[in-house]
Amino acid sequence: MTRLCRTFQTAPAAVPRENSAKYLDSGLTAEGFEAPDWLAPDIEDGTAPSMKAEALENTIDRLPEYGPDFGGEIWPRVEWSYADPSFRERGVDQIDRLVGEAGDHLDGVVVPKVGRRTDVERARSAVAEAEREHGYDDGSIGLSVIVETARAFSDLREIARLGEDSRLTGLIFGPVDYTAELGGRAMDGERPQWAAMLERLSNEASAAGLLAVGGPFDQLFHERAGVTYYNAPGYADQVTREATIGIDGSWSLHPKQTVQANRIHMPTAEELERDVGKIERFVEAKAEGSGAVVLDGQMVDEATYKNFANTVATVRAIDEAHPEQTADRYDGDLVERARAVELGFEGST
Repeated sequence: MTRLCRTFQTAPAAVPRENSAKYLDSGLTAEGFEAPDWLAPDIEDGTAPSMKAEALENTIDRLPEYGPDFGGEIWPRVEWSYADPSFRERGVDQIDRLVGEAGDHLDGVVVPKVGRRTDVERARSAVAEAEREHGYDDGSIGLSVIVETARAFSDLREIARLGEDSRLTGLIFGPVDYTAELGGRAMDGERPQWAAMLERLSNEASAAGLLAVGGPFDQLFHERAGVTYYNAPGYADQVTREATIGIDGSWSLHPKQTVQANRIHMPTAEELERDVGKIERFVEAKAEGSGAVVLDGQMVDEATYKNFANTVATVRAIDEAHPEQTADRYDGDLVERARAVELGFEGST
């Protein structure tokens, strides 16, 4: 089954408003293309230090209410730091409370600022211990880590291999902290794009069967001629770059970004029509005993077929989690064909 993470949306779990859970509530009740595949109630950097305790309480309070109807996955981001034991202790406590009081509504937890492999193993042990303590099956609560330190990138291959036990689920890029740790500079207001780091993240995640998520794009708004406007082109450029190198999903800081990332990481109607049609014709040719066949001038064999099947598997997963999105994007007959077509390679739906 294809696991979706087109959008990794962080939502501050407590803000200085009358309803301090305003943004958390918004994320949990979002509809249409504003609904993220992964929602991360943020108890870490997105929440002011004085409100972190309230952020944890808000998350524990809201998940039983909204979690059952949420179409995506829920992954709170806890506090952690390879360099500071006090942050790790708080993270362990937060993981324990989240699993103990809202575990039925968690898909996993996100641990930031991890260091070398041994530090990731500490985080993994914290999740496993919380599972045991609160009566959950081993591996039922996942772990994703934010790769944003030199130590984590140095050990990235070894960290990714921890996914063999099925608990480690995703590798998420954290370019802001990474730039700071390396002593990088924002030249003309622009931080490095770290293209090589993203390519490495994509490769190691794919090799280990993990999801890869790009970093945040925080230039949300621009001002020109006295008018402030949402920076849709800038974010679309970043998401497109990520999609072309196999990054599974993009970090979202705002519902407008979620809409864009959901659409860019989703096959177009033309792509789906093309690939469903080629699979249908390829299956017919295979039934007649052909190996490779030429379809619309393209030589298609088993390897090419898998690319077509990936498109269909992704659409099926989106249709399962967010049927309102596929209804908006595709003709109903095309969706039915995508559901019915034979996908015959290992790992497909």
